[in-house]
Amino acid sequence: MAEGASQDLLLAAAFVSDAQYNRNIPFKTSPEAVRLYYLYNHWIMRTATYFFIFLNLSLAVFEEPAVYPLPFLVTSLVEVLCLLVFFGRLTHFAKVTLRNVFWKDTKNICIMVAILLSLTDLAIYGVLRLYNMRSIRWSRIVRPIFLINFAESRQIRRAFRSIRNTLPEITYVFLLFMFSLLMFSLMALKLFGDRNLQTAEGLPYFRNYLEIVFDLYVLVTTANSPDVMMPAFDFSSWYALFFIAFVIVNTYIFMSLFLAVVYNNYKKHLKNEIRKLAYMKHRKMIEAFNLLKEEEGAQFVVREARWKQLVKLVAPDISNSHRELLLRISDDEQKGFIDKKSFVQLADLLNIQVITLKIRSHPLGQWMPRVYQSAVSRFLRSMVRHRGFVWTYDAIILINAIFIALDEETPYISYAEWVFLALYIIEILLKVYTYEPRAFFGKNQFWNWFDTLIIFAALTATVLNTTLKSTTKYNSQQILDIVFILRVLRLIRIVDSIQRFRVIMNTLINIVPTMLTFGGLTLVVYCVFAIIGMELFHGKIQFFPANSNAPHALECGNPALKDSLFARGKYCKNNFNNFASSFIVLMELTVVNQWHDILCGGRSKLELALSPLTPIILFANGFANVTVQPAKLYFIAFHIVMVIIIVNIFVSFILEAFFVEYSLEKSEVETAIEQKIQELGMGVQEDELQDEQLLDNMESAEHNLEGEGGTKPQSKGLVFKIASKRYRTVDALLQRMFEAEIPLEDEVPSFEEILNLSPTPAVPSSLISESAA
Repeated sequence: MAEGASQDLLLAAAFVSDAQYNRNIPFKTSPEAVRLYYLYNHWIMRTATYFFIFLNLSLAVFEEPAVYPLPFLVTSLVEVLCLLVFFGRLTHFAKVTLRNVFWKDTKNICIMVAILLSLTDLAIYGVLRLYNMRSIRWSRIVRPIFLINFAESRQIRRAFRSIRNTLPEITYVFLLFMFSLLMFSLMALKLFGDRNLQTAEGLPYFRNYLEIVFDLYVLVTTANSPDVMMPAFDFSSWYALFFIAFVIVNTYIFMSLFLAVVYNNYKKHLKNEIRKLAYMKHRKMIEAFNLLKEEEGAQFVVREARWKQLVKLVAPDISNSHRELLLRISDDEQKGFIDKKSFVQLADLLNIQVITLKIRSHPLGQWMPRVYQSAVSRFLRSMVRHRGFVWTYDAIILINAIFIALDEETPYISYAEWVFLALYIIEILLKVYTYEPRAFFGKNQFWNWFDTLIIFAALTATVLNTTLKSTTKYNSQQILDIVFILRVLRLIRIVDSIQRFRVIMNTLINIVPTMLTFGGLTLVVYCVFAIIGMELFHGKIQFFPANSNAPHALECGNPALKDSLFARGKYCKNNFNNFASSFIVLMELTVVNQWHDILCGGRSKLELALSPLTPIILFANGFANVTVQPAKLYFIAFHIVMVIIIVNIFVSFILEAFFVEYSLEKSEVETAIEQKIQELGMGVQEDELQDEQLLDNMESAEHNLEGEGGTKPQSKGLVFKIASKRYRTVDALLQRMFEAEIPLEDEVPSFEEILNLSPTPAVPSSLISESAA
């Protein structure tokens, strides 16, 4: 009986943990499978999986063509090791998952196929290498599949699904855009093709239809504006109307339409994904409740002792104080049990970061109480806490910024640097004297740590720089660079001094985890295009030092680039000869503009010649010259995928997340936590935290809300607050974005019905969960 209850508790904890972290894995419920499932989700296992995924991706840096060459045997052994780890992880997943679910899951099939393809390609490449035959490592392009398809990467998969679901609507707009582009290109051919106009380089102007399509496509990005217009504009001012009309229609209307369509459809499909998560979480919590429920009168409940055991299993790291606080919220009337409605909220309660703050007095108040509590000491501390103290140092920072911009060689400027350093050190010492040191340097006090480290690093570098300057053989530009950078970094302090800046910065920090999802998405796209680019263009363009006497050094190692603007502009280092160079080229293609040419003016003849050739044109023409003209399609495809689709989706998501984080009020769960904290008389307001007089962000297991009798709160020395960074997981923030639009019913859909949900406003209430049935 006891063993069965223990197994039920372990299984319920697995369901609650899945609900907390939004894991949607239908695992087996046998005791052995549950223990394997706990091992599968252990942070060490997940960290090891990510390590080998990124190790596998990084092999491209060491394989031919390599940035840092390693022997083929070494890279092949590392790749085999990674594939074995992936296979072991997949086998582990198969052990805990239902067999029919495992084989129906597309991501598992993709991983197995990727492993087989990688091993096959590695074997073929190795055999051909023994016979000195060059082969293409075509399997490297499937390596990002491991990053996408393992269970840990559900956010990246969700982003890809949202892109896939958004593509149909984007396709219609894109086709309409292409129709407009082709029509304007045809008009341009008819208007300018027979005028015998030439570009600044002396090349024919708008006489080839495909070249016109390419140039006008680049004009949509404004990258070659106004250079592409100038030959026609020089011929007749009226021709400017054609380009103005083109920019209005295609740049301002169609590009804005792209963003609107992407934003609307991406939000719709993302909301559907989050709706699935919400229903799945609700369903898992109900299953956990059904495992632990006991009859109490006319209702089923979970006993307090059972609930505590469950929370200890799910969240073993939280303090006793925090655990007791959650119990007080769940069992508001202290009946000794938790009903179904309150129990289902447990996952959301665990996702809210509640900081346990321990009240301490200043050490000087204990060591020298008479001095620390004297009138002079109290006046000094009140002065430091006053807003005027902050304003004074804001003014000092601004004055320091002016001095940083002035000439360092002037003696008075050099002496002023010591004055500013002394003022900053005095500020830190005064704050440590006023506020409790462990609170001032608490683990969540980012700005205090940043400020202190920057000041003392600047002091160390300045002292070292002055000491070395006094010697006759001083020649260390690196130390000077460090000093200059640290001086500039000090100006960042002003961000924390202005309330609105602080709100915006905290908002950005809170949505960083969601931004990392799109960082993974971008990494996948970059890896795929970098590998394709290396196979297509490797060795076609070479970089030589300025003093090199190698043949064709001035033509980037390729006679086809003789007298080309690519070579004359010294773009030879922008090539696909290794993984790192490929990434740099793709980054340059992602950011395309030439606004600085117009602002700076006074360009040289070479700059005038190069001005139309922004990265997408310059690289496309350069690599097309050394291969074939259709090679331009590679660069156009990258621009469409990366800039038009992914960047727009990234902007859409950041807009939505920023609006939610910046403007939304607290959720019901957060409100309930704060109300209970205030009821217990153990709350602390945000404005009180500005002083940090008595607070330390270290949780203490020695303090809890139970008194000696277990009923009375022990408020002395302990307070709580909800952290400013409130979301433990990306999914928690996503659900927060759409929770008002996701109605949850007491009875939720079954697993299969949840997976098949379509982007509709609501789910029929008639759907019954499997567990309820």
